[in-house]
Amino acid sequence: MIRLPERFRAFFNNRWLVFVGAMWIQSCAGIGYLFGSISPVIKSSLNYNQRQLARLGVAKDIGDSIGFWIGSLCEIVPLWAVLLIGALQNLIGYGWVWLIITHRVPTLPLWANIYASAIQQSIGAKVPLIKFQMDELVVLLGPTFPLGLIMNQCNFETFDNVFWSQPCDLCALLSTAICVLLDFKMCILIFVGTNGETYFNTVDLVSCVQNFPKSRGPVVGILKGFSGLSGAILTQIYTLIHSPDHASLVFMVAVGPAMVVFGLMLLVRPVGGHRQVRPTDGLSFTFIYGVCLLLAAYLMGVMLLEDLVDLSHTVVTIFTAVLFVLVLIPIVIPVSLNFSSEPKAPEAEALLTEPQKEDPGKSGQDTPEVIFSELEDEKPKEVDLLPASERQKRIAQLQTKLFQAAAEGAVRVKRRRGPRRGEDFTLMQALIKADFWLIFFSLLLGSGSGLTVIDNLGQMSQSLGYDNTHIFVSMISIWNFLGRIGGGYFSEMIVRDYAYPRPVSMAAAQVIMAFGHFFFAMGWPGAMYIGTLLIGLGYGAHWAIVPAAASELFGLKNFGALYNFLTLANPAGSLVLSGVIASSIYDREAEKQAHHHPQQQQNTGSIFSGMLGLDDPPKCEAVFLSMILVRRTKIVYANLYGKSRT
Repeated sequence: MIRLPERFRAFFNNRWLVFVGAMWIQSCAGIGYLFGSISPVIKSSLNYNQRQLARLGVAKDIGDSIGFWIGSLCEIVPLWAVLLIGALQNLIGYGWVWLIITHRVPTLPLWANIYASAIQQSIGAKVPLIKFQMDELVVLLGPTFPLGLIMNQCNFETFDNVFWSQPCDLCALLSTAICVLLDFKMCILIFVGTNGETYFNTVDLVSCVQNFPKSRGPVVGILKGFSGLSGAILTQIYTLIHSPDHASLVFMVAVGPAMVVFGLMLLVRPVGGHRQVRPTDGLSFTFIYGVCLLLAAYLMGVMLLEDLVDLSHTVVTIFTAVLFVLVLIPIVIPVSLNFSSEPKAPEAEALLTEPQKEDPGKSGQDTPEVIFSELEDEKPKEVDLLPASERQKRIAQLQTKLFQAAAEGAVRVKRRRGPRRGEDFTLMQALIKADFWLIFFSLLLGSGSGLTVIDNLGQMSQSLGYDNTHIFVSMISIWNFLGRIGGGYFSEMIVRDYAYPRPVSMAAAQVIMAFGHFFFAMGWPGAMYIGTLLIGLGYGAHWAIVPAAASELFGLKNFGALYNFLTLANPAGSLVLSGVIASSIYDREAEKQAHHHPQQQQNTGSIFSGMLGLDDPPKCEAVFLSMILVRRTKIVYANLYGKSRT
C-alpha cells in the first residue's frame, strides 16, 4: 500500500499533469490573436491612423515569432525561470500599453505631445490642443522649460485656459519626428508584451514533446490548438466582465496570462515521459480530443448566440462558468491515473520492451553502429526498408567488406561528419541541411498566404457586404483550432500506420488552403464561409505538423532553438505576401478605381479577390516544396517508424 505523500509526489511528477498544465497555459497564451480586438482601443485613444496600426500589427507579428534565443536559454536556466521571464514581459509590455491608453502615464513628455498634436490636428484652422492650466504646465514641464519661447515660435495662443495653435513649419518638422518616436515606443511595448507568448510556447512544447516522445503529433496539435483558441476564451471572459471601459481588455491581456503562468510555472517541465508509457495513453488522448471538439463546438455556439441574441448578464455568467468547466475537465486524467490505481515504482517503469526504448528522433549516436561515408555509397536503398534485425545484418556485412578493402588499401575510410537525419542537430548544423530550409520556405509560403487572409478578413467581409465582420474573425479562430487538432491527429496516423513522411500532411493542408483562396477569389455567394473554413483548417494544421516533423528529423535535444527559428517563417511570409505583394496590388487597383466613384464600394471586393487570387501560385509552390521534402525523407521515416510495424 503506497502512502498518501508518495501518491502526491507521483501525482506532481506525472507527465499527464504536466500536459494538462501546459494546456492551461496555452489557453491564455495566444495574446497575438486578440490584437484585432484591442487595436480599436489603441486607435481611438491615441488618434492613430490605419498605417500606424499596421505598424503595431507588424510589431505584434515579430514579437509573436522571434524567440530563437529561448531554446538556448532553456538549456541554461530552469524552465520555471523561462516562464517567469515571459510572464514579466507580458505584464510589463501590455501593462504599460494599458497605462498609456488610459492616460495614467504620459505617452511622451508634455512638450512632445503638444508638438505631435500640432501636425495631427492643426489643419488650416485654429484647433484646441490640450486643456491645462498655466500653473499646471509649469509644474509638469519644470520651471526651466522655455514655455513662452515655444508658444511664440509655434504660434500657440491661450484663450480660456486652452491652448490653440496654427500650423507652422517648425511644428511640422518636430512633430513628424515625435510621431515616429511615439510609434516606435508603442511598437516596442507591443513587441515586448507579445514576445512573452514565445516563452510560453517554447517551454510547453519542449516539456511535453520530451514527456511524450511517441505521441508528438497529438501533443503539438493539442497545445497549439489551445493557443489558437485562447483568443476566443479570453474574449468570452471579457464579455462576462462587461466593462464599459474597453481599455480593460488590454488590462486583462496584461494581467490574466501572467497570473496563470505564475501559478503553473513550477509544474511544466520534463519528467521522463518515456518511463511512463501506459496502455491507457490512447484512451487518454481520445478523451482529450473529445474535450477539444466539445470546447470548439461550445464556443462556436456561444459566440453565435451572443451575436444574434441580446443575452442577460446571468446567462453570460452561466456560459462562462461552463467554459471554465470544459477547460478544467482534462485534470481528471492525471487524477484517475494516479489515485484510482496503484502507481508503478520507478524501477518497474524503466522495464520497457525493446521497441518502446527506441524513440524516434532520439540521438542515434549512442548506438554501436558505425556508418562510413563509403558505406552510404555502397549501401542499396532497399536496405533501409528492411526490418531492424535484417538491416543491421546487411550493414554489418557491408562494413566487413569495407574493412577488408581498407586493409588492402583499395579505399580510404573516413568517418561521417555530423549527425544524420533523425539524430540530434544543433541549430547551426540544421541550417546547412536542405531539408530544414525546405520546411522553412514551405511554411513561409503556406502560413504567409494564410496570414494575408486573417489580417484582412474584416475588410474583406465588409467589401463583400457583410455587416457583422467579427463573426468571421471568431469563426476562423475556431477553424484554426480544429486544424491544429486535426493536423496533429491525422499526421500521427500517417507516420504510425504507414511509416510515411509527416510532411505529406502539410502538403495536403496547403492544397486545402489553395481551394480556400480560390473560393475567396471567385467571390461567390457564401464563399466567405467556405473560404474561412478551408483557410482556418489549413493554416492551423501547419502549426501541428511542422514542430513534430522538425523534432523527428533534427532531434529533441535542441528542439526549442529549431522550433523558434522555424517560426520566423510566419512574420517573413506575412511581410512578403501581405505587407508587400497584397498591399501593393490593393493600392494600385484602388488608385485605378478612384476615378469611378459610383462603383468604388462595389469594386473593393474585386480588389481583394484579385489579391487572394494571386495567393494561389505561392500555395502551389509550397505544395511542391513539401512534396520534395516527402521524397527526400521517405527512408528516414521508414527507419523511424517502419520497424515498429514489422
